[in-house]
Amino acid sequence: MFEDKSQELTPISKLGEFGLIKHLTEYFTLSQPSSEEGIGDDAAIINPEDKKVVLTTDVLAEGVHFNLGYVPLKHLGYKAVVVNLSDVAAMNAVPTQILVSIAVSNRFPVEALEEIYSGIQTACKRYNVDLVGGDTTSSNSGLVISITAVGMENEENIVRRKGAGPNDLLVVTGDLGGAYMGLQILEREHAVYLANPNMQPEMEGYDYILERQLKPEARTDIKNTLKELGIQPTSMIDVSDGLASEILHLSDQSEVGFRLYEEKIPMDSLMISTADEFNLNPVMAALSGGEDYELLFTISPNDFDKIKNHPDFSIIGHAVSKEEGNFMVARGSNQLVPLTAQGWDAFLGNQGAENEE
Repeated sequence: MFEDKSQELTPISKLGEFGLIKHLTEYFTLSQPSSEEGIGDDAAIINPEDKKVVLTTDVLAEGVHFNLGYVPLKHLGYKAVVVNLSDVAAMNAVPTQILVSIAVSNRFPVEALEEIYSGIQTACKRYNVDLVGGDTTSSNSGLVISITAVGMENEENIVRRKGAGPNDLLVVTGDLGGAYMGLQILEREHAVYLANPNMQPEMEGYDYILERQLKPEARTDIKNTLKELGIQPTSMIDVSDGLASEILHLSDQSEVGFRLYEEKIPMDSLMISTADEFNLNPVMAALSGGEDYELLFTISPNDFDKIKNHPDFSIIGHAVSKEEGNFMVARGSNQLVPLTAQGWDAFLGNQGAENEE
């Protein structure tokens, strides 16, 4: 919870709804040519300039998607933006604007919201997107952040989840499972703190996976990399709910099956050693953990030579006919292991990376 004993905290009621919005957004500026009217009127005005408009929204709820016992508010604001920009990147579009709505209880002072908006502003500058509107309201059940992101792109460049065909190569950016293992560290140290507040958290040496959980990045850079390589993906999705779940989404929308090769799944050495520390299978962390926000996509087999040795990409499998189903080829034995959607589902409450109760 937000505490700053060095200064007197400001209750939200002192500013009121409109005063609060003005206070939190006064230092946001517009940089996108398509942003004609931002905050201050009844609605924003966006000029798409003959491009297709891509829209996405995500809600982050306290106690479901984040735990303020260990998530810094500035990081929360940053991450709330990133998870939406990742969806725009997964359409191979350029993110341009966001709208931010926050429901907050009276236990939060104005200074706490300043921290959240500081993170939002940092993300806006990092990804060159404009904050053009939103809303604030009261909440009886903790903090809720809802962000809508706008992206734009020419129709011929947009990539959907449907479009993969048999023999297409399955490719993923970066490495997987790190965010989930970062969450395990945070949950462990938080439990230790609750049991004994005098115990210092043991975070040293886990920097990379902690950052993967607390301050992820959207792979908006991949669009230009693929363009430079002369590659147009045939289908694409971001890895928010775990690799297995996302493969099944591509399978469903493209009406193909997939063969995923266990030995090809990219995993960071720190993630693997941390999984071992927790007696967890690192492959399962990659398959079901979620919140990595890497991009998973398919390409024509004719593009293999363009991408095979590129450091940003790992070729992890290929598409087959729909009737052949979705399986992981186990390391060593070549046994076929059925892929199941064991990632995060907010309504089922299963233990994916976002379940931080």
